[in-house]
Amino acid sequence: MRKHDRTPKTYPRLTHPLVRDSLDEPFRQASWDEALDRTAQGLAAARGAFGMFSCARATNEMNYVAQKFARVVMGTNNVDSCNRTCHAPSVAGLSAAFGSGGGTSSYEEIEHTDVIVMWGSNARFAHPIFFQHVLKGIHNGGRLYAVDPRRTSTAEWAESWLGLDVGTDIAMAHALGREIIHAGLANHAFIERATSGFEEYRALVEPWTLSLAEKVTRVPAAAIRELAHAYARAERAQLCWTLGITEHHNGTDNVRALINLSLLTGHVGRYGSGLQPLRGQNNVQGGGDMGAIPNRLPGFQDILDPRARLKFESAWDTVIQPHHGLNLTEMFEEMEEGGLRAVYCIGENPAQSEADSEQALRRLTSLDFLVVQDIFLTKTAELAHVVLPATAGWAETEGTTTNSERRVQRVRRAVTPPGEAREDIDILCDLASRLGHDWKYADAESVWNELRSLSPDHYGMTYERLAEHQGIQWPCPSTERIESSYLHGRLWERAPELRGPRAPFGIVRHDPPVDLTDEEYPIRLTTGRRLDSYNTGVQSGGYASPLRRGEFVELCPEDAEHLGVVVGEEVRVSSRRGSVTAPVWIDTALRPGLAFMTMHFPDEVDTNRLTIEANCPIAGTAEFKASAIRIDKLPAPLSGPAGVATYVR
Repeated sequence: MRKHDRTPKTYPRLTHPLVRDSLDEPFRQASWDEALDRTAQGLAAARGAFGMFSCARATNEMNYVAQKFARVVMGTNNVDSCNRTCHAPSVAGLSAAFGSGGGTSSYEEIEHTDVIVMWGSNARFAHPIFFQHVLKGIHNGGRLYAVDPRRTSTAEWAESWLGLDVGTDIAMAHALGREIIHAGLANHAFIERATSGFEEYRALVEPWTLSLAEKVTRVPAAAIRELAHAYARAERAQLCWTLGITEHHNGTDNVRALINLSLLTGHVGRYGSGLQPLRGQNNVQGGGDMGAIPNRLPGFQDILDPRARLKFESAWDTVIQPHHGLNLTEMFEEMEEGGLRAVYCIGENPAQSEADSEQALRRLTSLDFLVVQDIFLTKTAELAHVVLPATAGWAETEGTTTNSERRVQRVRRAVTPPGEAREDIDILCDLASRLGHDWKYADAESVWNELRSLSPDHYGMTYERLAEHQGIQWPCPSTERIESSYLHGRLWERAPELRGPRAPFGIVRHDPPVDLTDEEYPIRLTTGRRLDSYNTGVQSGGYASPLRRGEFVELCPEDAEHLGVVVGEEVRVSSRRGSVTAPVWIDTALRPGLAFMTMHFPDEVDTNRLTIEANCPIAGTAEFKASAIRIDKLPAPLSGPAGVATYVR
């Protein structure tokens, strides 16, 4: 048996600019002037074929300036961030239903609700701060239901665990909807007042009987019925989800299927009743709010709206392209086609975070010019022509971030950045100056005030008020008042003119995972996070401790016994795209036929070599949650002549 023995890679903090003439040469330290001059030259040569990767961990102010740089300096709407790999379907689904891409409720409301549904979310590990509010809700009498293929740490606190098969979320949601309708529990007053498309939805879910849903999802019919009745009968209910819903080839459809349940029961637009997509990084919500996405201007204003464009064009003295830009997924595809020749990557690591990571690596190295602005020399930075050392957004800079409940909060500089590391905004402004745009921001607050002047949702949030109230949720259009903690209360207004647009039911159909299991690849692999690690591991992978066990392929006891493998034994894990070697871990939370891995240790075990680039056509998010794999034992080492290791073939 081959035993696992790996040491996590450490990433050095960037303290000086690095440059090189070609990817065949090593980096050399450079002055800021040389690095910025080279960057300006590389970007100037790529106008019309440029993409900006903004950062979901940096401040709102940085994201605002980054998207302004793309649109004003480079003349393109090709700007996006890692929101594309996680919660873009949530934004797309919520926008389609309500015209707004934010979660509808506050964290506090989860403490005072009657039913909490955690769907595709191990919040106890992935969102531990939010889960403290869930625990308070349970303590106050709320009932928790967990819908997840794995019996996670979150599910341990649930009244009922519905362990559905990966990729059967729409089937489950439709069965819940049908049962609610047939049991006479639909809120017809709300449906008639505030929604559209109900009859089409009723016809859509009619075939999904409890018995059919049990066959497709493998969840007992009685458990589905119990959840349907508990959710519909509750006075207040919260439906929460994370990447178990969004990271599918039909992620937006999954989100719409869950929203349908809230429209069916009236669990939206009221205190304690709402929809909560839990964002994974500190400013995923804020990056989108600031316009660091290809289809929206700051304040989530539609880039196709001539009035919105005119407002920004007047403020920025520019012309904004009247069409959507390329999202992150499309930008990678354009690298392959030759339509994207230069990328400015701020604080992202797509070389290791994209599905089919080998393909992503090949595409990044095909670029004519890549500049990376970061705090560590990531795998993506190792591919760059210029590397610019930036400040850490959580401790070395001033600004704001926006969390999953739409709460904008102040971030304050606590320590001095090392070496020659500089503020992201200062770097962007220096580059803009070299490319013909003289931007003068005295500080982060002046950037924020420019954003406030252009975004009605943020106008009332001065730095002074943010400090006074310890954060404020958008929308906040006035400096004189604080709005309700929940969105879409308009849907309950009696007067039609006050209700605004009706919320449409989403007519979406069950669509199994693209990567089907078969005799050659019989095991379903799903991926996710652990409590002790962060994303691709750059900020957590180098700090080994006895509590962190590195990467494993996790199997249920039955599958491990069938394969003849034990804990710690190295095996080969293969999909139709690639293979990795990983040690085995046995987890009783898994059922036969289901394996689990994380993306936290790509230098050790590159899990994303196994995942499939099957993307949601609406949001562009890849199907990280559903790959077909096989697991093979590795040949056992034998002691050869003179102590040389040989292997059984």
